[in-house]
Amino acid sequence: MNAAATAVPSSPHVMNTYGRLPIAMSHGRGCRVWDVNGKEYLDALAGIAVNTLGHAHPKLVPALQDQVAKLIHSSNYYHVPNQEVLARMLVERSGMTNVFFCSSGLEANEAALKLARKYGHDKGIERPEIVVYEKAFHGRSIATLSATGNPKVQAGFGPLVEGFIRVPLNDIEALKKATVGNPNVVAVFFETIQGEGGVNPMRAQYLQDVRALCDAQDWLLMIDEVQCGMGRTGKWFAHQWAGIQPDVMPLAKGLGSGVPIGAVVAGPKAANIFQPGNHGTTFGGNPLAMRAGVETIRIMEEEGLLENAATVGAHLRGRLEAALLGKPGVNDIRGQGLMIGIELDKPCGVITQRAADAGLLLSVTADSVIRLVPPLIMTTAEADEVCAILLPIIAAFLAENT
Repeated sequence: MNAAATAVPSSPHVMNTYGRLPIAMSHGRGCRVWDVNGKEYLDALAGIAVNTLGHAHPKLVPALQDQVAKLIHSSNYYHVPNQEVLARMLVERSGMTNVFFCSSGLEANEAALKLARKYGHDKGIERPEIVVYEKAFHGRSIATLSATGNPKVQAGFGPLVEGFIRVPLNDIEALKKATVGNPNVVAVFFETIQGEGGVNPMRAQYLQDVRALCDAQDWLLMIDEVQCGMGRTGKWFAHQWAGIQPDVMPLAKGLGSGVPIGAVVAGPKAANIFQPGNHGTTFGGNPLAMRAGVETIRIMEEEGLLENAATVGAHLRGRLEAALLGKPGVNDIRGQGLMIGIELDKPCGVITQRAADAGLLLSVTADSVIRLVPPLIMTTAEADEVCAILLPIIAAFLAENT
């Protein structure tokens, strides 16, 4: 290759908000992507749990091409037929009532916070408070940043929004203690499996206990399924493993297989809180995003991707556990389906670059947790390939003196 072909990518006119790897992608197919220099990578990140169907899916591509040739955007001044189609699909799979569409997970979480506040105001509560969690991540707007439990991402953006009560994960007594006698509490808000916080799952019994507490106190149970939803764990939504149903459920990421989309699904208690003029969006629910969502769900069901996520995820986790659990330097392996975290005992951010050098895309979150969230089309053979690349990298890293 000539020097120009192997030049290191740079973006001098783009605001410097990301610690990027020196890689620029060109194209992808299935679970593989190629950079502009022609190097091939196995994708175990899926655009951070976004590319549900992998890359260039042969059923999705022509559907999106068809939609682009018809109508990309109209306006929410008018009905968008596929909004109703996708909303019905989500309602049927969640058992809930109706849906608001937006363009990202942040917007979905912001809408959920607004729903909770208006729910409180409608009950005569002047200063509503929402319970949130340590290590949570709900977005980077001022309100969602305030709900987030990460001082690093909050630093420099104060004053934060008031009205949040923070509690630890999986501790029902701590939740009760933090809210006892407080008439301003209106909702409990959490991720079923925290993503950015380190792939931390809420236990099934805890989910059931919080559902019961919300029912007893007349609070909204709001579950952020932005990263762990849309089939990633082997069910449509991760909370379904506990046999519960939320009142409010933000979605995004995998819902559009790469086309920006967000949604807030509401149950009966929250379905009619918003009325005309209370909330809105320009791009949310546009025809292209709605077609992407409809086709994503249709293809997922046609190809059995929930079952695949459960099967391949169990295989991948089993391989990782057999090789790593009990080894010095490995604290834990956790998650469900194709959402897996490998926690090491020291910061391991360098593994992101080392894995990319070896042809594997992944991320490190919470400083010391290797996160695997591949496309839901991943095969067991590709999962074995992930292990073949990743395990030696982890072994070499743990052998280093730091």
